[in-house]
Amino acid sequence: MKASEKKPQRRIWLRLLPSGLILAALAIHLQPAFAQVPDSLLPRNLSPWGMFLNADIVVKAVMIGLAFASLVTWTVWLAKTIELRVGRGHALRRVRMLEQGGSLTEAAHECNGDRDAVAQLILSTAREAELSDGIVDDGFKERVALRLERVEAAMTREISRGIGILATIGATAPFVGLFGTVWGIMNSFIGISESHTTNLAVVAPGIAEALLATALGLVAAIPAVVIYNHLARVIAGYRALLSDASAQLLLMISRGQRSRDVVLPRAAE
Repeated sequence: MKASEKKPQRRIWLRLLPSGLILAALAIHLQPAFAQVPDSLLPRNLSPWGMFLNADIVVKAVMIGLAFASLVTWTVWLAKTIELRVGRGHALRRVRMLEQGGSLTEAAHECNGDRDAVAQLILSTAREAELSDGIVDDGFKERVALRLERVEAAMTREISRGIGILATIGATAPFVGLFGTVWGIMNSFIGISESHTTNLAVVAPGIAEALLATALGLVAAIPAVVIYNHLARVIAGYRALLSDASAQLLLMISRGQRSRDVVLPRAAE
């Protein structure tokens, strides 16, 4: 090989030599940092299920509680949606019947034995007409109005039963999740103190488990608040239907359409 060909090769080696020395020095410098982190402290399975399995017992309890609260939220939503849809359908049908201008006797026979809300209003009015012996005066109208208010309030309480738990879940779930987060971060700091290292491999799993508790708290709280507001609006509309039915019954009484000879069953109040 000629001397002119050897000179470029020597120049290339001289250029690469500093870079190789720098890389070797960095490797020697970083080797203790990797060596001080045991394999047991390296990042584990950070999937949601893996984080749940590796979480502290307190954080696990928080996660299970929040998952159960979310299940309760969707169960209440399904049950109340079906109940309100059925009740609203019955109420609309009864109100249309009352708007047709029939007599109280016909309306009472139409709903005899039924337990829906408007049927209870009609039967309660008919019961008061029976007890008043067919005397329609101002006192009779006041007694009927009191009966209608009592039945309407009772039906509203019945249809609203179970809604309050949604408000409780919506208000408390974020704080329960925050408690799990604080507990998980405390465990992460304890792990840092015990391992005598601030390497991210030590801190990451505990922080991830802690943040999962916060995420579950929001997953439980946000649907609970949205469903509660939706059901509250639907119940308000249902109560407006009951008020409309009560107004139709008072108008029917004002027209003197009542029954004196038919014994009607007592309505539940």
